[in-house]
Amino acid sequence: MEAKEVEETRIESDLIGTREIPASALYGVQTLRGIENFPISKFHLNEYPLFINGLAITKMAAAMANHELELLTKEQKEAIVTACQEILDGKHHEQFPIDMIQGGAGTTTNMNANEVIANRALEIMGHQRGEYQYCSPNDHVNCAQSTNDAYPTAIHIGMYYSHLRFLPHLQALIDAFHQKGKEFAHIIKMGRTQLEDAVPMTLGQTFNGFASILEDEIRHLNEAAEDFLTVNMGATAIGTGICAEPGYAEKCVAALGKITQLPFRLFKDLVGATSDTSCLVGYASALKRVAVKLNKICNDLRLLASGPRCGLGEFNLPAMQPGSSIMPGKVNPVIPEVMNQICYKVIGNELCVTMSGEAAQMELNAMEPVMAQCCFESVDLMINGLDTLRTRCVEGITANAEHCKTYVHNSIGIVTALNPVIGYKNSTKIAKEALETGKSVYDLVLEHDILSKEELDTILSPENMLHPVKLDIHPKK
Repeated sequence: MEAKEVEETRIESDLIGTREIPASALYGVQTLRGIENFPISKFHLNEYPLFINGLAITKMAAAMANHELELLTKEQKEAIVTACQEILDGKHHEQFPIDMIQGGAGTTTNMNANEVIANRALEIMGHQRGEYQYCSPNDHVNCAQSTNDAYPTAIHIGMYYSHLRFLPHLQALIDAFHQKGKEFAHIIKMGRTQLEDAVPMTLGQTFNGFASILEDEIRHLNEAAEDFLTVNMGATAIGTGICAEPGYAEKCVAALGKITQLPFRLFKDLVGATSDTSCLVGYASALKRVAVKLNKICNDLRLLASGPRCGLGEFNLPAMQPGSSIMPGKVNPVIPEVMNQICYKVIGNELCVTMSGEAAQMELNAMEPVMAQCCFESVDLMINGLDTLRTRCVEGITANAEHCKTYVHNSIGIVTALNPVIGYKNSTKIAKEALETGKSVYDLVLEHDILSKEELDTILSPENMLHPVKLDIHPKK
């Protein structure tokens, strides 16, 4: 049997002791301990590139500020900046294998970044990995920092970029709903309240309504994301700035702005800010608002497309796959269904973020790792769901115009639309007779010669259902 090749290792040590690290790894001993201590979930840092980029930007800004304060040599600063830029270019992300859910308030994540950047910087400087006397994860990459300011700053940066990534996907779905609104603008249908017939409207108004309630949420999302631009860099451990040079906080935040071209600013009170995770609570809540509305929309899509023979059947959702292993011909609304489930997950994540935000104690919130995981996951789920809903459902919806029109003509509810013209007495008489005989209101108005067919069709025309109108039409009797 062929002997298995043994991987080369290097030796690193920390407070706990000495360990062998794979020679191929850019990470070091503290990352290894995090891998061993937190085999918790399938959510690993290397699956969240914008968070990794946030860590790289944070470390790059710190190096620039520390060099300005003469705490790093030019060679160290340039090597660290180059290593961070490589990460921003998409390199070395596989070197972040740790679980997103971890104890230690994010220390494992912070050290994972420090070690990867330090070892890559050493290579750039012409040294070997692990020769930390030349560039140390703690003394140089983490200079003037604590996990308690670097970690939340990286989350803020990553979440702000996640927000910018999210918006176009939401807007694309909004645009698809508006397009259906235009396409179905001429189709009269029955509106419903409390699942009962209400008054006529157009199918276009239904889809424009879907678009408008989502459009309203862009402002709320932007307002929530704006808070991510305020950071606590320079707070170090609890907000007092211990171990940082005077002026470091301001220089570091200025460097963040230079790197990102975003208006980052410093919290006024760094002690209060270091234990406060309300930015994540706020953004999770803004995502929940979107999820609640998407859930309503998907429920409506499933109800209004129900059938094909025994449901409402006002329009058809694209048939995406066979719906049953036992019922031939059955097709289910699988795309709205999966979006419903995404919404429930996002709403659940928001509850986790809220409870974790409430768990802050004294000068720190140790639950921030799961808050970050939930927020990043919710954005990713929503993006995938929005694109799937748009491309595999909404864009392919077709209307059953005659079926919608039949509902209107057969509904008692159109009496409400006729009431201003034919009067309450006539409306009551027609409604009562329709209920007793099963005849349609439309036919009874013509049968009793209250209005001509032309007048009746004018009242019920789509253009007169879109907004309040004044019609010069009067009943014959």
